[in-house]
This record gives sequence, structure tokens and C-alpha cells, in this order.
Amino acid sequence: MAAEGNISAALLAPEAPSTANTNQASGGGSGAALRWLLGLAVPLVLAVGWELAVGRGLVQGRLIPPPSRIAATLWELAASGDLWTHVEATLIRVGLGFAFGAGAGILAGTATATLPWLRWLIDPTLQALRAVPSLAWVPLFILWFGILETPKVALIAVGVFFPVYVGVAGAIASVDRKLVEVGRIFRLSQAALARRILLPAVLPATLTALRTGLGLGFLFVVAAELMGASEGLGYLLVDGQQFGKPDQIVAAIIAFAVVGKLADSLLVALTGPLVRWQDTARETL
Repeated sequence: MAAEGNISAALLAPEAPSTANTNQASGGGSGAALRWLLGLAVPLVLAVGWELAVGRGLVQGRLIPPPSRIAATLWELAASGDLWTHVEATLIRVGLGFAFGAGAGILAGTATATLPWLRWLIDPTLQALRAVPSLAWVPLFILWFGILETPKVALIAVGVFFPVYVGVAGAIASVDRKLVEVGRIFRLSQAALARRILLPAVLPATLTALRTGLGLGFLFVVAAELMGASEGLGYLLVDGQQFGKPDQIVAAIIAFAVVGKLADSLLVALTGPLVRWQDTARETL
């Protein structure tokens, strides 16, 4: 029994970091800086080309404002404080919707993946609802919840729920049966089996599903802020369209892109240590 326990511990213990991984981690700071610089190359080149095209009259500056005018609009919005008000409103809505939608998606995905009868009962309905366009929910949510914050958060939660649900259910269902059998051979308890085998197996796909859900949360917030909002980046988009301000529209789009990227990077930073044991995780996330 002692020998068997030693074998179990050896097989299931986390792998010690290799020399290559240590060297890779030591160079992570310079590598991250290089990746950020490379990531900025494409938007900078596009901005310069865009500015030159407008300046030489190749495109209409009235309909396609140059980056210099967009930057001036962003500066004016930031200096007046309006930009931060809109960003804060959008972040609060996305944060609440993400929390509710991701929590429900994890619970539902885990339940349907581990309980076949529940999967047969509710998965067909959930898959059908997943195909419903986001705007189709707007009139129903307004009828149910009014035009205050509740329908906006509910719509974002719906958008986040489905990718998280599908990702978690798929991750659990695709766990290699041999890994579970190895744990049972070594007589691991159910709690130990979940902690040592199941959780590491499903965690990477679950974190990817959360990132996808967060991205969809920012997509759904635009539709959500059509429901009687007086602040938010989605409102800023609509206001620019109604009053013929293309520079404000593009400024709001850029603000969405920056805020969404920062939110995604924050999620990766918070969840990255959970998959640090994966050699590929630091390169792909």
C-alpha cells in the first residue's frame, strides 16, 4: 500500500518547472514588451495611412474623419469628463452581466455535463435559445423589466451565458476517460479526483470560454444601451449617429476597443496563474 501511494503521488503530483520554463519566465518581461510593441504596429500603420489618405483628398474627411480629428474628439470627451462617465457606465453593466452570465453558465454547463438526464432535458432548449439574435430579446426585456438598468444587465448576461455554458459543458464532456480511470485505480476520493484530475483538465477550456463570454458581453452592451440609456459608450455611438458626428462614432468605437482589450488582459492576468503549469498557456493566452 505504501508503494502504491508513492506511485500515485508521483503520477499525480504537479510537474516541477523545467530549466527551459525557468529561462522562459526570466525573459518574460522583455518578451511581453516586444509583444505589446508588435501589437501596436498595425494600428499605428493604419492610422498614418488613414491620415495621409484624408490629407491628400483620397477619401472624404467629412464622412471618414482623420485620426487627428478623432484624437481631438477623444481628448475633448476626456477633458470634459464625459468619456469617463460613459466608460464607467459601460464597465458596470458589462461587469454585472458578465458575473451573472458566467456564473449561470458555469453552473449549467457543469450540471448538464455531469447529469445526462438533465442534459437531455434542457440542452436542446438552451441550444435553440442560443440561436436567437441579441436584438430579439430587447422588446421582451423592456416589457418585463422596464428601461432602467435591469434589462441592460439581463441582456448582457444572456450574451455571456451561452459561450460559457457551451465551453464548460464541452470541456467536462471531453475529459479523457483514461485519466479518470487512473484516479480510480489509485483510489482517489471524489474530491481528490475533481481537484487533481478533472479541474486541471477542464480549466484551460473554461478560461477560454470566459474570455469569449467577456467579448460577447461588450458586443451585447451596445444593444443593451439602446434601451433608453443616457450614458455609456453605446449611447455615445447612437448620439454620434443621430447628430451626424462621425468623429464621435469612431471615437466611441476606439474606446470600446481599448476598454475591451484592457478588460480581456485583466481577465488573463487574473486567471493566468491557474494554468501556469501548462507550457503552452503563457504563449497562447
